[in-house]
Amino acid sequence: MSRARVCLTVDFDGVSSWIHSFGEADSPTNLSRGLFGVDVGAPRLLDLFDDYGVETTWFVPGHTVESFPEAVEAVWAAGHDIQHHGWSHTRPGTYPDTATERADITRGIDAIEALTGRRPSGYRSPSWDFSPDTLSLLQELNFDWDSSQMGAEFCPYPLRTDWQAPADEPFDRGRETDLIEVPVSWQRDDFPAFAFDRQRGYANETAVFEMWESQFEWMYRNIDDGVYVLTMHPQIMGYGHRIERLDALVETMAAYPNVEFTTVDDVAASV
Repeated sequence: MSRARVCLTVDFDGVSSWIHSFGEADSPTNLSRGLFGVDVGAPRLLDLFDDYGVETTWFVPGHTVESFPEAVEAVWAAGHDIQHHGWSHTRPGTYPDTATERADITRGIDAIEALTGRRPSGYRSPSWDFSPDTLSLLQELNFDWDSSQMGAEFCPYPLRTDWQAPADEPFDRGRETDLIEVPVSWQRDDFPAFAFDRQRGYANETAVFEMWESQFEWMYRNIDDGVYVLTMHPQIMGYGHRIERLDALVETMAAYPNVEFTTVDDVAASV
């Protein structure tokens, strides 16, 4: 059995998602959900990761870097990787033009570079959305990899450009680029499962954590050198009872032979 790799990833949105994606800038209650992630959730996650001595990947909007520099500095000081997640947590498909999207990505690069002293190599788009220009902008701005798409379960692959999806002609996959995709899944993301919605109510949390464990176990049995990416948000995963469940999940995965907890950057560099 080849080794299995686990990437614990954190989208440290702070309040940016409520302001820029959900249009809730005037809602103190929803903004407080983001503040919970900054003040309570993120420190709890850092403590858990420290307990296991694992290095994780935090995708941080520039808005979070500039709004809560001490909180983001704590992530960096603890030895975790900080990568790009937009500046404003705006869904790329909603930008009015290429220049606006480029400016937002560039501002996010500058914010991370000012805090860490190094340029981010990877990108995760807000809401896992691409515009028609996103890939070319990532190439232009010298990114090495992305972690936003879903063309595989547990295996990184090259992103493709020049694809075509006409309604009345066959789909054209386009050609491979040098950008590596480390794929994500809505099935391994805490936000759609646990973020409260008045229409949906609450998820069965026991079932969700059991699903995450079963997905890891299936990958371990069936995929040589598989890469398991779990996506978390401090404002969602940071509640005490979920931290306990996450602790149990990490403990279970760590008990398997030849399992490595690593960063998305290290995975992409090995492809």
